[in-house]
Parts: sequence; structure tokens; C-alpha cells
Amino acid sequence: MRKFVLAGIDGSVESTAAAQWAADEAVRRGHALRLVHAWTWEDDVHADPGQPAQVRALTERMLADAARQVRSAHPGLEVHTGVLPGHEPAASLLAAAAESELLAVGSLGLGGFEGLLVGSVGLNAAARCDVPVVLVRAAQTQQADARDAAEVVVGVDTRAPADEVIDFAFQEAAARGTVLRAVHGWTPPAVWGYAGWVAPRIETEQFRTIEDELLSQALSMWRDKYPDVAVVEDSRIAGGAGAVVDASGDAALVVVGRHRRRHHLGLRLGPVAHAVIHHAQAPVAVIPHD
Repeated sequence: MRKFVLAGIDGSVESTAAAQWAADEAVRRGHALRLVHAWTWEDDVHADPGQPAQVRALTERMLADAARQVRSAHPGLEVHTGVLPGHEPAASLLAAAAESELLAVGSLGLGGFEGLLVGSVGLNAAARCDVPVVLVRAAQTQQADARDAAEVVVGVDTRAPADEVIDFAFQEAAARGTVLRAVHGWTPPAVWGYAGWVAPRIETEQFRTIEDELLSQALSMWRDKYPDVAVVEDSRIAGGAGAVVDASGDAALVVVGRHRRRHHLGLRLGPVAHAVIHHAQAPVAVIPHD
């Protein structure tokens, strides 16, 4: 069965950026690319009742234009297009993504901690999809093109490291031939901050040594599996999300995880993934894990 990288297209500059990112990723993986548009109520609202095929034709033209753009950049890439049925874009994308290796979608936002604007379709996909979801902003692809040997950044929970997340990050760094920066944010015991206490330097260094060792242990197996990937172990005093966002400025890709959950109520993004999606200054890959 042919493997696909999937990208959701809606005509926006953000979705164009997602298509470009997905095309690059498909080439790296040796997969085909599938560009899809998920039907929405707005498509019907703008349709001419006397020409029921009008919107369909415009949608197919939009997809064809996107396909031409990625083919011009990657002449040998196998590209497919399609319009997804239904009136719930997120649900349609999830169904299509189930048959793909990865889903890329456009995302709005300002970056850093100034912006807080991610589309509902992208959030729903990132929270519920069973395959990795990459959220891409238009400005981020432009920035990434200008970076030489940009790092892949992965957030690591040293108390419960997720194999799927770390493995995905190593794969991306290996495919790109670039450095993997493994970021672990930690804070001293809360009691030190109570009533304004300041931790003695010697005790802070002892905790730093412990946290550094936990990070090394979490990465040990993956270093052996990917011996050609250069790894920077970045353990810093900071909240988990803040540490990853701070490291994202010069990254080509940021990788975070989110737990799969059995219930179907509400979004299922953890606080770190949620914050990184909104504030990272690079495309963000959200990896589901148990």
C-alpha cells in the first residue's frame, strides 16, 4: 500500500505553507503527497444555486493550483488531490489522516508569547488524530528556508519519556541531517519559592546534576538507535512549555507529545502541547502516545 503524507488545503496562505512543508516531508520520507480540502458550510453558502457544480469546480481548481506549486518545487514527487465529503472539516481530516503517515495543517499565530490564535480545525486535529499532526504558519516556512542546518527540538518529560515522541524527533533529525536538541524544563522544589526563599547555589547544582542525568537516561536508547544524530541535551530551569518555546526560535521543527485518551469529550491536548502549539516560533509536530 502506497504511503502518504497528507496536507489540508483551504486556499489560505497558511494552508499553502502546510502543503509546502508536507511536500518537503514527503520527499524526505520517500512517500507520496496527498492534498485534500475538507468541505465546509461556507462552501455551500457561496455556491450559486443555479450552478451546483460551481463550488466543486473552484475547490478542484484550488487543489490543482496547490499541486502545481509543489510539483514545480519537487518535480519527481507523486501528488494526489481530493475533496473530502461531509460538513465537519476536522472529522473529515481525521478520517483521511487515518490512512496517512502524517497530517500537516495551516495554523494562525504571532509566535513567541505575543500570539494566541490557532484555528479550530488544526487544534481538533492535533488533539484527536491518531497520527502525527504538524501545524505550520506561513511565516515559519519562510524563516525555515533561511536557516542553515536548523535544529529539530523535542520536549522530553524525563519522569515519563514517551518513546513515540522521542523516536519521531530522532527520525526527523536523521532525515534532515541536523542536530536534535532535547529540551527538559525543570524547576527547583516549590518550597524554596514559598515566602521568597532563595535556594542555596550548592543545592541548585545538585538538582541540576540529577535532572541532567535523567535526561541522559531518557535519551540513551535512542542515541544507540540513531548513532549518526548529533544530540544536544538541554536541561534548564524553566517550565516545560516555556523551555521548549524558548528553544524554538532557530528550530526547523518542534516536537511535543500528547496522551491518547479513551473518552471523546473536549480537546485532549496537555498543557505543554497546548502552549507550544500556540507560541512556538517553528512548525510544531504533535505526536500521540499512550
